[in-house]
Amino acid sequence: MATRYTESSIRVLKGLEPVKQRPGMYTRTENPLHIIQEVVDNAADEALAGNGKHIQVTVHGDASVTVEDEGRGIPVGMHPEEGAPVVELVFTRLHAGGKFDKADGGAYAFSGGLHGVGVSVTNALSTRLEVTVWRDGGAHRLVFADGDVIEPIAPVSETRRKSGTRVRCWPDPKYFDSAALPMNELSRLLRSKAVLLPGVKVTLRVEKAGERGGASTFTTQTWLYEHGLRGYLGEALGGAELVIPMFEGEQYAQKDHETFAVGEGAHWVVAWTEEGNVVRESYVNLIPTSAGGTHEAGLRDGLFGAVKGFVELHNLLPKGVKLLPEDVFARASFVLSAKVLDPQFQGQIKERLNSRDAVRLVGNFARPALELWLNSHVEYGKKLAELAIRQAQARVRATQKVEKKKSSGVAVLPGKLTDCESNDVSRTEVFLVEGDSAGGSAKMGRDKEFQAILPLRGKVLNSWEVDRDRLFANNEIHDISVAIGVDPHSMHDTPDLSNLRYGRICILSDADVDGSHIQVLLLTLFYKHFPKVIESGHLFVARPPLYRLDVPAQGKRPARKIYCLDDGELEAATDKLRKEGVRETAWSIGRFKGLGEMNPEQLWETTMNPDTRRLLPVRIGEVGGLQTTEMFDMLMGKGEASQRRAWLEEKGDLAEVDI
Repeated sequence: MATRYTESSIRVLKGLEPVKQRPGMYTRTENPLHIIQEVVDNAADEALAGNGKHIQVTVHGDASVTVEDEGRGIPVGMHPEEGAPVVELVFTRLHAGGKFDKADGGAYAFSGGLHGVGVSVTNALSTRLEVTVWRDGGAHRLVFADGDVIEPIAPVSETRRKSGTRVRCWPDPKYFDSAALPMNELSRLLRSKAVLLPGVKVTLRVEKAGERGGASTFTTQTWLYEHGLRGYLGEALGGAELVIPMFEGEQYAQKDHETFAVGEGAHWVVAWTEEGNVVRESYVNLIPTSAGGTHEAGLRDGLFGAVKGFVELHNLLPKGVKLLPEDVFARASFVLSAKVLDPQFQGQIKERLNSRDAVRLVGNFARPALELWLNSHVEYGKKLAELAIRQAQARVRATQKVEKKKSSGVAVLPGKLTDCESNDVSRTEVFLVEGDSAGGSAKMGRDKEFQAILPLRGKVLNSWEVDRDRLFANNEIHDISVAIGVDPHSMHDTPDLSNLRYGRICILSDADVDGSHIQVLLLTLFYKHFPKVIESGHLFVARPPLYRLDVPAQGKRPARKIYCLDDGELEAATDKLRKEGVRETAWSIGRFKGLGEMNPEQLWETTMNPDTRRLLPVRIGEVGGLQTTEMFDMLMGKGEASQRRAWLEEKGDLAEVDI
């Protein structure tokens, strides 16, 4: 039956309802660790700002968790605009918090908090949450249940400390796959906080039930690293033999810096080993970035630039060997702690840093520091250069073996393909680009070492119902097949992928409706006739931005460019600028009509640079699944017009149309 779509069909989610309806948009839902981490991050931000020397986390027997710090204490007075206690707003309103105050003298110039949805998410997903604040010589207590206030803020007689905050929460099991806290991950998180806050003690207490009804006992772990990153990395490497002594550096922008805000910069420790595991950990404003990001890319670029410069200065590179960043980085272990004034993370769980400026921030500080160190310790420099050169020679040998296997029966490559120099499939990638003008920008903006460009004219043939032996009658499909080195096949075939010429095949089209149509046609082609390419993880969709925000200099923050993928990101970015206090008339918004409008530098920075782009991997949910095939039949089949019409009528209200 058709459902009615009226004014009453629109539901407005208020308060913490969005979090309860879609918790996965705001936090990890495998277990409650991340909602506890939000509270720990706040305590760490206080210590980072120089307030307090002890953070204590207690895991109770009833599955509740307490986090206690010696910070300034969350303000308990009434908010001047909202008419409610500030501490209540922090725990009940999304996008409310002190982390937006980035001006000179702001409460948190550098912090991990970004979206203002941190501890409010903790509250939303807990059956009960208790807050005690010590501040201005007094103590106050506030209690929530299921996100709502059940005991309004009131003074209490607890006066055992001058200032600080204690939060105890009971995570609601219904929102998580498992209600159990992963204690190993919690320990690792707390240890990392101690590493990044030298001189700050971090304690974990775990309650154990007493035998035969006796009193409970607590097991305690304490971390305190006076030597910070260096001591931690040495402990993590477990006594592995180092090629050269650890390289440690720390640098932050001063007031007269042309590009970066005061205090932005990084602290790093790097160690190179011949054997064993490599240890790589990175943080941004004390937040662990387990998936890396642009700050790690900056460190890699800086180290590579310094080693490459040293090798060239001393003429150490053998003939026929070309040094690449991965040769220098392959055996490098590091701990990196970056300070970024306004970090842009991938998603609310902040696993990866996306801020494009962080590449230059860390790279520009790390390179001259390592160059100076290497040229001051030439013998160590030569040892490091030898290690990198051995890695490069091993890489070249491995590539030559692959080439020997591929050498027979090579097809003539399409004339419009602009190929790359490398033959290493683990690095190479080809961009299937919409149109010659975009192809021209891509050719000029690419890294010719490992990136190839294949421009496509017009829209590719709908190949869903085209027989395999007639595919090559279409020039575009013929060129794609020859360029990637794989013959058409079906889901049940076992094609030879050893001739695959590129490790990544990237669909690059405009960020508009026509571009989406071209994406669908190419995805149809690969799903129907090259499914094993998808199954092997070689197909990707590049995501170019639709908008560019030009924001003028503001306080500590220099002028910047913010790229947005779509209307949703644009709205979020402008909303964030308003919260930062930027005048509405100060910024300008530009819309890219197509890739051809982007200059090569913009296309490289936003869409092609592996360190700063957003590349969407394509996967088949269920291999050869009936549901997927039926959907393609309905959408792409020539005789399915009536089914498509019914589907469009049913789903039409989901489309957003610009009028």
